[in-house]
Amino acid sequence: MVQYNDFGLPQCAKMVEVDTVCDERGQLCIAENAKLPFKVERVFWISGVPDGQTRGGHAHSICAELIFPLAGGFDIFVSDSDGERTYKMCQPDTGIYIGPNVWCELTNFKPGTVCMVLASHPYMAEGYINDYKDFLQK
Repeated sequence: MVQYNDFGLPQCAKMVEVDTVCDERGQLCIAENAKLPFKVERVFWISGVPDGQTRGGHAHSICAELIFPLAGGFDIFVSDSDGERTYKMCQPDTGIYIGPNVWCELTNFKPGTVCMVLASHPYMAEGYINDYKDFLQK
């Protein structure tokens, strides 16, 4: 059973595919607010991650995110009410929805990886759960 937070966002992790147009010129991936699970309030990207380094390592109390590998690839470990899973992210048209109160860690970055994150809320330091043991007790 999917749980929802006060903002109506599912508290889970699930794969999301965006519309894609492919032709002889390449691939065009399209993310429109009307087709996303939330209105995008913040966009950021991650690149240049050194070998062996991890990104994420937290959960958000109210913010949801959509994470896409624009180039390269990485693994993402998630922990939510359905348990723990690891996904291999390597297709720019397929992202992962990380709901509020879902733990995620990005690891095993391939060289040249660029990861884009669409977020439902502006940055709020107080909205982060940074300790996995604290997260598991919620």
